[in-house]
Amino acid sequence: MKRILVTGGAGFIGSHLCGRLLAEGNHVICVDNFFTGSRDNIAQYADNPEFELVEHNVQIPYEADVDEIYNLACPASPIHYQYDPIDTIRTCMLGTMNGLDLAMAKDAKFLQASTSEVYGDPLVHPQYEEYWGNVNPVGIRSCYDEGKRCAETMCMDYHRQRNVNVKIIRIFNTYGPRMLPNDGRVVSNMIVQALKGENLTVFGDGSQTRSFQYIDDLIEGMLRMMATEDGFTGPVNIGNPSEFTILELAQLVLEISESKSKIIFKDLPADDPKRRKPDIGLARRKLCGWEPRVPLREGLAHTIDFFRTIV
Repeated sequence: MKRILVTGGAGFIGSHLCGRLLAEGNHVICVDNFFTGSRDNIAQYADNPEFELVEHNVQIPYEADVDEIYNLACPASPIHYQYDPIDTIRTCMLGTMNGLDLAMAKDAKFLQASTSEVYGDPLVHPQYEEYWGNVNPVGIRSCYDEGKRCAETMCMDYHRQRNVNVKIIRIFNTYGPRMLPNDGRVVSNMIVQALKGENLTVFGDGSQTRSFQYIDDLIEGMLRMMATEDGFTGPVNIGNPSEFTILELAQLVLEISESKSKIIFKDLPADDPKRRKPDIGLARRKLCGWEPRVPLREGLAHTIDFFRTIV
C-alpha cells in the first residue's frame, strides 16, 4: 500500500484519480480548498478507511508522510482561472513549490499535471513535446498558461538541483462525468445547452479544432507516467489525437442528446487556439503502449447521461 497525496483531489480529474488509486489498494490523502472542487465528487469515498479528506489551500505548505504526490490543484477552465488571475498564478507557483518541497523532504515521486495550454496558439501541428509554444505572456489567459509553464520550470529545477523525482504530463482537452456544468468548457457548455433546449454557442465559425480525451484514458495515462523509471521526467502529452472541429462537436452533442436546439455563432475569444492536437508518440513509447481507448461518441454518451442527472 502506498500513501498518495492528490492535490485538487475533489475536482473533476482529481476525484476520478482518487477513486482509481483507492481501487488499487492505496491510502489516498485528498487535499482541496473547494474553489472548483466539490464534496459531491468524493462523497462515495467518505466511508473508505483508506481515504482522507483535508480542506487546505496548496499556497500554504502541507505536511504528510507520502510516497507519491499528484499535483492537480489549479482552476483549469477559463471562466474559473480568469476569475482571480493573481490567485491562479499563485496556486501554480506556490502550490507547485510547496508540493516539490514535500516531495524532497519525503523522498516521494511528484507528478505535475501540466496542460496543452503551454503550447499557446501553436505554430506547429500536431504539438509534440519539444515544441516550446506560442504563448502570449500578457494576455487574459496567461495567468494559467504561464503559470503552468513556470510550474514545469520549477519541477525541472528541483529535479536537476535537488534530485527530486518529477514526472510532467501535459493534459489535452479532457471531458467526462463530474465536470462542472458552469465551468465554461466547450463540452460541458454544449451538453448543458442541449439538455436545456438552449442554442448551442459556437465561437468563431466553428472551424477551430480540439482533440477530446475521455477521463478514463487520462487517468490510465497518469498512473502509467507515475510508474515510469526514475530519471524519466517527461514532459509527456496525454491526449487523444483524433481531431474534431468545434462545429462537428456541436452537431454530435445534438445528435446524441436528441436535442432540438440550434447552433449559433459568436466572436472568438482573445488568444483562443485555432488548432489543438497532441502528438502522442512519446506516450506510446514510454507508457507501455498507452493510447486513448474511448471514442468521442461513446464518451459523450456517458457524459450526457451524467449531466441528465444534474441539469
